[in-house]
Amino acid sequence: MLKRSFRAVIWLVLIAAVLSGCRYDGTGGSLTAGGYTKYTYEFMGSFDTVIRIVGYAKSQSAFESMAKRAETRFMELHRLFDIYNDYDGINNIKTINDQAGIAPVRVKREIIDLLLFSREWYEKSGGTVNIAMGPVLNLWHEYREHGIENPDEASLPPMERLVEARQFCDIHQVTVDQDEQTVFLPVKGMRLDVGAVAKGYATELVARELEKDGYTSFLISAGGNVRAVGKPMESTRSKWGIGILDPGGKLNNDEESTLDTVYISQGSVVTSGDYQRYYEVDGRRYHHLIDPETLMPATHYRSVSVYVEDSGVADFISTTLFLLPYEESRKMAEKTGVEALWVFPDGRLEVTDGMKAMLKVLGGATNK
Repeated sequence: MLKRSFRAVIWLVLIAAVLSGCRYDGTGGSLTAGGYTKYTYEFMGSFDTVIRIVGYAKSQSAFESMAKRAETRFMELHRLFDIYNDYDGINNIKTINDQAGIAPVRVKREIIDLLLFSREWYEKSGGTVNIAMGPVLNLWHEYREHGIENPDEASLPPMERLVEARQFCDIHQVTVDQDEQTVFLPVKGMRLDVGAVAKGYATELVARELEKDGYTSFLISAGGNVRAVGKPMESTRSKWGIGILDPGGKLNNDEESTLDTVYISQGSVVTSGDYQRYYEVDGRRYHHLIDPETLMPATHYRSVSVYVEDSGVADFISTTLFLLPYEESRKMAEKTGVEALWVFPDGRLEVTDGMKAMLKVLGGATNK
């Protein structure tokens, strides 16, 4: 999620229908119904990904005010949730990890809330996604980065080291003191990794804060975590179109293709997949979504896309569904109230009824 390890398991592309009109460059956008103009604004540096905001406003200055506020807030949350970098005057997730077995760390409320949210959804979803899995995930991260930089030396983490690391992954040992606003990892060797949730959680925070400030028609795409607030202010359509990438296609070139399009007027669409953050060992790909039972990358699907109102929930649950075998995954989707689309390694698709109704190809949905 953060430096050199952003959560690239997800890769949703906003289709051209959403991003038609002017890319925001300070000169204005395309005129729409009701006197509103559509603008687009992009920035990088937060969560090591491109963040794009599409919004409708009656003036350039009004949109710019919203976009700049969002950018500032995303950067604040990036620094707080970072697990790789220190920042002057800030106690962040890395600070907590560095103080494991030493002392509690006083942190801002956003970190407390993120950890409580992650623990709540850990319990709700059967304990599949665990933010205390940092020791295991960090080991995979080290081997993956070395393998990417030195392909001839690529290798897998030894299983004995992974098993040893798992001994330090008990989420129930993570001590959150809300009164003192501190977090303590009581055992040296423990390590938090919030990559499965932080970007979506941050996107939800920013969206809610903008909505509270009176912005009622915009969409945020944070490296694939897509959050829509309100309907597009256009007379020709009432829904946003979000393209789900075909995991069988090639990324970052002309052969990239969209599997289907989800039409929504409010809520979040997030995908977890095996095709972005990976490396190869002896000709086989190993991605970074690690099954907590086997301690190896999960192999049930190429991707899982989910729709639900809250972007933090969508981020967390998309990973959960990806790590579970299909029958369990389907039941978990039903239990947690999310709509989902599963893409299997052989190309087979499974979809919930609610998701199918929102899909252009599989369900005949439209943007009206």
